[in-house]
Amino acid sequence: MSTQSHTLIVGGQRSGKSRHAERLALDWARGPGHSVCVIATAEAHDEEMRQRIARHQADRPAGFATVEAPLHLAEALQSAAAPGRLLIVDCLTLWLTNWLMPMDGQPRREAWDEAFNALLAMLPTLASPVVFVSNEVGWGVMPMGREVREYVDELGRLNQAVARHCAQLTLMVAGQAWTRDV
Repeated sequence: MSTQSHTLIVGGQRSGKSRHAERLALDWARGPGHSVCVIATAEAHDEEMRQRIARHQADRPAGFATVEAPLHLAEALQSAAAPGRLLIVDCLTLWLTNWLMPMDGQPRREAWDEAFNALLAMLPTLASPVVFVSNEVGWGVMPMGREVREYVDELGRLNQAVARHCAQLTLMVAGQAWTRDV
């Protein structure tokens, strides 16, 4: 992975996306002067989510810095970026959820469009390579609710847009990585 390349890892829930991102980051961190920063997008609104976040934190390799960015991802990436530092965004799915399906029930569509465009605009100039983690939710049954269908469609658009800025795409299936250079 070069300093000018980004990677997108997609897959279903519990497919091994985060673990694969961490393996890539550990390989990166072996380089001289290299470091890793995880940009975490999850918010702990209930006990189950608190436990998931705690499990991710406990499983994360020692020495990885962490920045919490549930909404302002572009700003967090710009602040954390530095030569020799790999950034992991875990994950785009929850970032989108925070904007379009927040716990307070008030979608922030206009602000989401601005955040989405800000992310895409800064990616080509970022001083660090980024490993993005995201769910692939479009392979299942068509959701019955309009809001959920809109969310699934928007996540598909987000994944496609980020993929266009990536040199490598990985699909995780049952803990196995299928990777393609693009």
